[in-house]
Amino acid sequence: MDIKISPLASRIRLTALAITACTASGWAVFSQADDAFALDSRWMTGDWGGLRTELLEKGVDIKMGYMGESASNLRGGYQPHRHVTRYSDQFNLGVDVDLEKWAGWEDTKFSFALSNRNGSELDEVTADPRAKSFNSTQEINGRGSVTRLGQLWLSKGWFDDKINLKAGRYAVSDEFAVEDCVFQNLAFCGSQPGNYVDSIHNGPISQWAARLRYRFTDEVYGQIGAYNVNPSNLDNDNGLKVHVQGTTGTLVPVELVWTPTLNKLPGEYRVGYYHSTAEAPDVYKDINNQPAALTGADYRTNSSRHGSWIVAKQQLTSVGSDTSRGLTVVASATFMDRASTPVDSYQKAALLYTGLFDSRPGDTLGFGVARIHGSSRFLRNAQTANEQSGATFEDPGYVPEQHTMYVAELNYRVAVTGWLSVLPNLQYLKNPDGQREVDNTWVAGLQVQTQF
Repeated sequence: MDIKISPLASRIRLTALAITACTASGWAVFSQADDAFALDSRWMTGDWGGLRTELLEKGVDIKMGYMGESASNLRGGYQPHRHVTRYSDQFNLGVDVDLEKWAGWEDTKFSFALSNRNGSELDEVTADPRAKSFNSTQEINGRGSVTRLGQLWLSKGWFDDKINLKAGRYAVSDEFAVEDCVFQNLAFCGSQPGNYVDSIHNGPISQWAARLRYRFTDEVYGQIGAYNVNPSNLDNDNGLKVHVQGTTGTLVPVELVWTPTLNKLPGEYRVGYYHSTAEAPDVYKDINNQPAALTGADYRTNSSRHGSWIVAKQQLTSVGSDTSRGLTVVASATFMDRASTPVDSYQKAALLYTGLFDSRPGDTLGFGVARIHGSSRFLRNAQTANEQSGATFEDPGYVPEQHTMYVAELNYRVAVTGWLSVLPNLQYLKNPDGQREVDNTWVAGLQVQTQF
């Protein structure tokens, strides 16, 4: 088996395993919940002699975390006879400040966060390198091995926070089309428009932005945003820069959010739309509105792009009166501009059960399925190119014909301690990156999360 793991990642994995072994044996010396390495502590390093609790009471939440994800292909893929393991990780450091508690500024908050990503991705060897990526078996991987400024913003509310304005640097996924990330496969993580539209970024990539929110009732609010579209934000050299040079347009998302309590159980429902003024190349037509693969002319430039989404999450059951346990269903659908985006639609459904066993109330069992549909125009472009050249799948000049990809993941999150969780998972990829010629793939994954 080909295993590619950085020395730093290797040390982290050994540390995590050592911690797991120690906690499993029940170190008696760590008897108080807020001591370093205590089982019930919220943080690995403990409460720092009560300092962290004191800071929290004053509105200051210091955040230090680590996530590591490994993935091994068990069967199938672009190279079905090559079994490999890849490892990626991310460190996070930041602080959230409730300035009402800290300084008496009513309904005012501040946030600052840095992230550092490293490692490599399994898809480098399981997917056709000629194809446009539709998915990742390690959602933490991507956007380069780099330190980035993820958040630097201030928010202010008026009239008991009925109106709220947030401005600074942050990701679209922090506010719009928000979805929890409790799986390892990217198909079930984060704001899905940000996974496929290059005008929209998910964390840890930040953009200059402003968001205005108006709360109609305690359960219903609407919001609109304006995000600076700047492709240079993706460059590794610009991870810590806050420049505006390279701006190509503005992304404007709007969203209506309903957060009801149904049968005493929480839910969240979102419907939204985005419009980007940044120019985007067409995936099929040339500058004369003809198939570019036939004419050889440059692809035409579209003056804008747009899309929409629906996200729903609802807890369905509880265990007695304990609403922290029970079954939750999550579903979403996203629709992108098929003229300028290789993936034009996405749908997913997932079930999560927290506290399946009385002895393990903090563990969560998860299962999800997703459909990632390639743009019909993007597919037509590839088919036209191959008809024109006569190339087949085995030929170097073949243009991948990407149809629909299906993803499934089954996982079980083990709450080892209050600050450490481990998520073994099994993934199935049908038509990787939408290619019917690539063998369906089984992947074994393992995610480790800790809060320092």
